[in-house]
Amino acid sequence: MTILVTGATGTVGGQVLRALGERGFAARAFVRDREAAIRRHGPEVDLAVGDLGDPDSLRAALHGVEQVFLACANHPSQAVWETAAIDVAAAAGVRRVVKLSALGARVGSPVAFLDAHGRIEAHLRESGLRWVLLQPAFLTSNVLAAADGVRRADSLVLPGTGAKVAMVDPRDVAEVAVAVLVGDGHDGRTYELTGPEAVTFDAVAEQLSIVVGRRIGFMPVPDEAAVAALTEAGAPQWFATNVVAQFRLLRQGVQADVRDTVATLTGQQPRRIAEFLRDHAAAFAVAAGHG
Repeated sequence: MTILVTGATGTVGGQVLRALGERGFAARAFVRDREAAIRRHGPEVDLAVGDLGDPDSLRAALHGVEQVFLACANHPSQAVWETAAIDVAAAAGVRRVVKLSALGARVGSPVAFLDAHGRIEAHLRESGLRWVLLQPAFLTSNVLAAADGVRRADSLVLPGTGAKVAMVDPRDVAEVAVAVLVGDGHDGRTYELTGPEAVTFDAVAEQLSIVVGRRIGFMPVPDEAAVAALTEAGAPQWFATNVVAQFRLLRQGVQADVRDTVATLTGQQPRRIAEFLRDHAAAFAVAAGHG
């Protein structure tokens, strides 16, 4: 059984590819950048170079594939690309698609990312393929986007005032994906994935202070300022606007509830935010001679 992993150099997809290999399952990485994939996964990785926007490259990558882990970075064309990929997979005789979605996905969501996931999910359900949907909450890895503010000003700068979020480690999301890909009894299921506790961004800053050995504060910013900061840092306007819209939902408590899905499917308790921060402490460290 060969499993095609799309987004194999991404945050979750890369972990899925690694975990499948460690367990001895045949996995093929579908990537746009061959050299980046080799740097991350080593020269022995089974690579198929292509793009979800290029159906011919996907058809070639699907030769001999029985299952697909479908993941794609947020993009205005994400729904078009992923729905087309589902059609190509169905035509190629793929048995099952496990889609990486997001908690809160629905058609008509005010967050374009969630609306896109909702449209893709609906298409997958109607595709005739066997399917599983993974809906993780806010990923702990998203905190890395605030690392520059931590390094420069000892501040976690985010539009997250009052939000309580059951954020989940991408490694736990990957472990669930692998359990689903290699196990039975999951077809037609939607799994909501969270961490073990709902935390505020003040609590994240406190944990980060312990990890880096200096006081880190949480600095809330208005939505407009957050959009401006993201665009000034190089993010496209569309992306910045929707990131901040997602924080607006988080402030409303939409991801405050904890689920036991990770433990149920993997047999392991999900990682706490403190563990993620310890493992990525270098991203928040001040370089020698600065600060």
